[in-house]
Amino acid sequence: MAEAIARHRASDVIEPSSAGLVPFGAIPPTTLAVLSEAGISVDGLRSKPLRAEEVAAADLVINMTGRESSALFTDPAPPVEDWHVGDPFGLNLTLYRSIRDQIGALVEDLAQRLRKKAGPETAG
Repeated sequence: MAEAIARHRASDVIEPSSAGLVPFGAIPPTTLAVLSEAGISVDGLRSKPLRAEEVAAADLVINMTGRESSALFTDPAPPVEDWHVGDPFGLNLTLYRSIRDQIGALVEDLAQRLRKKAGPETAG
């Protein structure tokens, strides 16, 4: 969800790429449904594993595993933010929508911080 929301709301300052420690292999239909109902494109979304080279190339890693990032990254890593939003997998639509909205608020906050840091030429 975070990748699609960031592409939709903050593509001017975020180039998102989502990956999981243990990817499902497919995007759950409920995820696709709650994104689509909010007008967020799901084109190009896919389940993929997190790779060390992608972490090393990132400017910022958003950790949504529910585990502290210090327990996940032992090598030097880019800055990491821990977003504690929960995992709605297998739960009802109401919880999926709540998680979508929480992620949306966190993406908006991150985008605003990045826009301020980048200066007025980016804040569009």
